[in-house]
Amino acid sequence: MAKYRKIGVIITLIILFLVVSLFLVYQSFLRPVSHDKTLKEIVIPAKTTSKGIGEILITNKVIKNDKFFVMYLKINHINDLKAGTYQISESMSLKEIVKLLQKGNSYNDQTIKITFKEGINFRELARVIENNTNNTYDEVLNFGSLENKDYLNSLIEDYWFVTDSILNPDIYYPLEGYLYPDTYYFRSKEVTVAEIFKKLLDQMQVVLDPFKENILNSNYSIHELLTLASIAEKEVSNPTDRSKVVSVFINRLNKNMSLGSDITARYGIKLDDTRALTKSEYNDNNPYNTRLTTKLGLPVGPISMVEKSSIEASIKPETTNYLYFISNIQTKETFFFENSKDFENKKNELKKVNGGY
Repeated sequence: MAKYRKIGVIITLIILFLVVSLFLVYQSFLRPVSHDKTLKEIVIPAKTTSKGIGEILITNKVIKNDKFFVMYLKINHINDLKAGTYQISESMSLKEIVKLLQKGNSYNDQTIKITFKEGINFRELARVIENNTNNTYDEVLNFGSLENKDYLNSLIEDYWFVTDSILNPDIYYPLEGYLYPDTYYFRSKEVTVAEIFKKLLDQMQVVLDPFKENILNSNYSIHELLTLASIAEKEVSNPTDRSKVVSVFINRLNKNMSLGSDITARYGIKLDDTRALTKSEYNDNNPYNTRLTTKLGLPVGPISMVEKSSIEASIKPETTNYLYFISNIQTKETFFFENSKDFENKKNELKKVNGGY
């Protein structure tokens, strides 16, 4: 009897411990993210689901957990959150934020949605902005140019991952590779280029923050890692191949070989269409073209917007002995090789498919 009583006491204590732990976790998720009272403009578009609102709030770092946010709404039978443009700070509790969203405000029906796809370059980004806002292509390019040095210096001060590497005079577009590709909502077509860039930079910080320690302890600077990530992003479409692609480039760097990347040659001559390059274009002497055997090391900077998988591939590449790779442009399959003979054989095999010089 005493034995069963003892077991009963243990079970009761375990249940009590679990209940108290869940209560503490629950209370923790209700508390503010921080004491920072800086207001953030957050747009909740019409017809956004509870899950979608949670994702917007977690992206803006004003709640601790988006899944808990959805669970909180279900537990409390809350289903009347309203679309609108809100001013929310990290110092607000979850209850305060939910009450604000329930109260609503005058919904801005001029809200616009813009998607920036991974792999596009700064010129293509400028076209997307021109097509969706009242900013022109040239205004975007000029705002993000080296001529706007005060703005660039302010970014170096505001973001830990933006360094003076972006001020290199050989770089075509200083913010190439630093703006995160995603879908964003803005107040209207009157949104400024500065506002757009801030949202994309803020999201890049959200993506990079978990890797900060790895980046700071890397043999490569953040600028070099984003450069590697952007080349891998453009070279292969399958994210699972990118860590191998980065390993190829690192192996070549370690052996003082040129990277030999076709897409850096394409970027270097500012060619955005998909036609095959000519021999003279492959040999164009510019700060990005790693097809030149005399061009050792990385290009002067990134060549496209990069998604998380490419960033992670550059920070944590596979360890291989590969020095070459080539893809079938029709099937998207990528082949890796340790020696030039096998690579050249595959290259000849794919020549009818891939074309080019």
